[in-house]
Amino acid sequence: MALSLPRPSRIVSFAVSTAGRAVSTATAVASVPLRVLRLVDEIEVLLVRVTAIVDEARSVTDSAAVVVREAARTSADAAEAATTARALIAAYEPPARQFVEHLSPEEVDAAIRMVDELPRLAQHLNEDVMPILATLDRVGPDIHELLGVTRDLRQAIVGIPGFAALRRRGEGKETG
Repeated sequence: MALSLPRPSRIVSFAVSTAGRAVSTATAVASVPLRVLRLVDEIEVLLVRVTAIVDEARSVTDSAAVVVREAARTSADAAEAATTARALIAAYEPPARQFVEHLSPEEVDAAIRMVDELPRLAQHLNEDVMPILATLDRVGPDIHELLGVTRDLRQAIVGIPGFAALRRRGEGKETG
């Protein structure tokens, strides 16, 4: 059996093709570190963006928690106010309804006019009536003294000679 040797053109062709593959493999292997470095850079950029998104999400979550707590407080306050309002309505609705049912339109108009006059009434009370009321403690003794003087004057006049005749004459003119 004879051993056949490849032809030189085939060997050259095989060598060239193997060398070409070796070069492209070497090129590919040589470019891997650069590609890995680019990937690492892109991963770092993405990591910064993801960290910013996570931080923003935490901030939004914290803000939402504050809003939820405030809403819970507001809801509790509203529930308390509603309970108070229901109690007031239950207590005052029957008399208020009865009061309103018995009011005539004229009475409502009069009440409105009276409310319109309240500022003037308050002014007169403060400027005119209250100062007079403050002096009433002195009026009683003054009136008592005036009555005493009037009694004394009457007795003095009755004691004047001829006064009884003048009096009878005056009474006669009143009846006639």
